[in-house]
Amino acid sequence: MSVFNRNEDDGFSRGTATIIAYPELPGTASGNAEYRLEESIGLAAAIGLEVIDARHYRVRSPRAATLLGGGQVEELTQLVEDKGAELLIIDGALTPIQQRNLEDRVKAKVIDRTGLILEIFGERAATAEGRLQVELAHLDYQAGRLVRSWTHLERQRGGFGFLGGPGETQIEADRRMIRDRMARLRRELSQVQRTRGIHRARRKKAPWPTIALVGYTNAGKSTLFNRLTKASVLAEDLLFATLDPTMRQVKLPGVEKAILSDTVGFVSDLPTQLVAAFRATLEEVTSADYIVHVRDIAHPSTEAQRADVLSILHELGIEENGEGDSPPIIELWNKSDKLPPDAKEHLEELARRTPNCFLISAQTGEGVSAFVEDIAARISAEGVQRNLVIDASKGDVLAWLHAKGQVNAVEEKAGELHIIATLTPRAWGQYDKLYMAV
Repeated sequence: MSVFNRNEDDGFSRGTATIIAYPELPGTASGNAEYRLEESIGLAAAIGLEVIDARHYRVRSPRAATLLGGGQVEELTQLVEDKGAELLIIDGALTPIQQRNLEDRVKAKVIDRTGLILEIFGERAATAEGRLQVELAHLDYQAGRLVRSWTHLERQRGGFGFLGGPGETQIEADRRMIRDRMARLRRELSQVQRTRGIHRARRKKAPWPTIALVGYTNAGKSTLFNRLTKASVLAEDLLFATLDPTMRQVKLPGVEKAILSDTVGFVSDLPTQLVAAFRATLEEVTSADYIVHVRDIAHPSTEAQRADVLSILHELGIEENGEGDSPPIIELWNKSDKLPPDAKEHLEELARRTPNCFLISAQTGEGVSAFVEDIAARISAEGVQRNLVIDASKGDVLAWLHAKGQVNAVEEKAGELHIIATLTPRAWGQYDKLYMAV
């Protein structure tokens, strides 16, 4: 599904010389151009493109034909020629007409932000479900760009070119083929979603709390996931290092069992096709008992990234304040190891005063234990407390209670242990089966 390998004539691949242009449109928050370009370079690097130049353009009045102004297009045309670029990425949304017109003007392949993100997802999706979702999103995106996408076939057929395209019949046939393929993909995805729903329902019946890690891409979710679960999920300083959800058991003090889920990273201007296509994956978030929002607190645009994540969660029906059925959201201000000492001291104080908030470093482990103790206390608080009296010689029973739940108090009286313990209903059921029937 790679846009760079779709036909041999184009010859685009990893290492392709690429220029990035970020159009700052009216109403866009000012001052973020540098960080947006930095993110775009990171997105391009995620699929191995060689970015040879990146520029920011203020667009006062977007042009229907090219989005950018005439002088800006001329500058980009000259830049592409001078630097021998083969690909121009417009870090914004292009209509099919704008994309085609820009390609005609700059004499290079042009893709927009949506196309770039789809390309990354297509390369990284590992599970069958992920690949289905990416292909569906890609077809949805490509359906409106048929006139452009068929131009390479003219060269292969030796087309005449005087009609400006391959003809309505071919385009309509292609549209029908795409519609049919999308229908088949939706049926397959529906089956996958039903299976995933059965698994979710099974997990819900078991009294094991689920914790979903969410956050902007490259915020450090996978690094934290690996630290908490002792797993080896890919965790690199790379945008979209994780695409498919990963679930592992995590040990928490006083909690019999909990499930931790690592999810795809969010990004600003996430293509609408991907929000819809990955809804099944993100349902793991909506069904979680706790949502842990991991933030790169050292990033200059950390507040904007926070807003982007909360906006997508809102689209999924999850509210920041936990209204309705929304699970509580805990914020982890990650990458404290990258902060200057004065900023770190300030944020430590601010985190202490902010509810549901912890300053941590998933890389070094600093602050992680405080978060773990907090979420374990939250889970334990939902358990059932019972008073027990057992023989003082039954040290194995006491050890079992410590392992499966929280022992609140122990007092020895006349050869007996008087215990107050809090366990989940399922753990109490196990206790009764193991020790009460004896």
